[in-house]
Amino acid sequence: MSPRDTGWFKSVRSSANGPACVEVRITGVVAVRDSKNATGSISEYAPAAWRAFLEAVKSGRFDN
Repeated sequence: MSPRDTGWFKSVRSSANGPACVEVRITGVVAVRDSKNATGSISEYAPAAWRAFLEAVKSGRFDN
């Protein structure tokens, strides 16, 4: 299924064998789930909170 069919987009950093598999769907909120467990829990974020998170990632705030 394509993202157009489901609305979910998989991270280009995710792989079938890797531990970090993330999918995102953007509607009125930003929903995030584990792509290996599509029926599992979904976290939802306000668009402004998601933008702040992405900016923090891009700036290296979470780098060790």
